Amino acid sequence: MSDERERVAGTMRRITDAWLAGRVDDLAPMVHDEIVMVIPGFAGRVQGRETLVAGFRDFCENARIHDFREGEHQIDVVGDTAVVNFDYEMLYERSAAQYRVTGRDLWVFAKHGAEWLAVWRTMLDLNETPA
Repeated sequence: MSDERERVAGTMRRITDAWLAGRVDDLAPMVHDEIVMVIPGFAGRVQGRETLVAGFRDFCENARIHDFREGEHQIDVVGDTAVVNFDYEMLYERSAAQYRVTGRDLWVFAKHGAEWLAVWRTMLDLNETPA
């Protein structure tokens, strides 16, 4: 793996580790101020670091993750842009009900100085069912 791909992979790993551990404030330095998250199914969009972090905070405060698994990360780097995508499955509990969700997470990163910052995200092929 190239050095830049390794750096992008490291940033993606830190993002995932932070929200899984409930340390959502740790996401801020890895996310661009104007990040855009497209709602699954392209049903809408939210923009801005604070809004994205607030969404992760809401999930972490109101859900309990029982299992989270990621497939192999596919990372493409072209110049100062990188795309990371991977399949995932998760079992979580919210409001006394359990849900199993599968899908594909897609993140776009841009290089700012020596750092790779997340600038765009969506989730594809989302399937959520009661567990």
